[in-house]
Amino acid sequence: MSKNPVALKIAAPYARALFDFVKETGTLLEVTSDIQNIQGLLFKSKELFKCLQNPLVSNEAKQEILIKVVGKKMNSETLQFLTTLIKRNRINLLSTIIFSYLELVYKTANSQAFQIVSANDLSNGQRTRLIKKIKSVIENNRIMIQFSTDKSLIGGFLIKNQGKIVDYSVKNKLKTLAKLLDTVLEI
Repeated sequence: MSKNPVALKIAAPYARALFDFVKETGTLLEVTSDIQNIQGLLFKSKELFKCLQNPLVSNEAKQEILIKVVGKKMNSETLQFLTTLIKRNRINLLSTIIFSYLELVYKTANSQAFQIVSANDLSNGQRTRLIKKIKSVIENNRIMIQFSTDKSLIGGFLIKNQGKIVDYSVKNKLKTLAKLLDTVLEI
């Protein structure tokens, strides 16, 4: 998911439109399942993610690749939505749109959506401990967590939920230390 606020503002209407459409057509469960499968596929296949992000790959090629990879297993509404994103050159925001869409779905189901961004891939044990800790803090077992990586964090992780960020990254600690050192040197 993008950290860029502009990307989030662009992605939100697409997520809302998909959510409203599937609620209206009664395909919420099927499309949500498709969206979760795509999210998992993008997470596992960095090549597919990079291909969809690449502006040098034509829209026709992106559409053909998506149809070959997921087309036969996917609901027609989901495929139509992906095609629309490709035609409007918004497929590069797919992971952000997916997270925003799933946030809407989970909010409707009285669940909470979190994004955990770490410097390196977390082990299954680390993920399990984080999930348990989040569940104990929010006192809700109905949560959705999206894991991603960002090497610029140097170490540690961020937890994002409904616009709030809890920052346990080394990068943040270094920035805080630098600010403290600046004030100490000025004394």
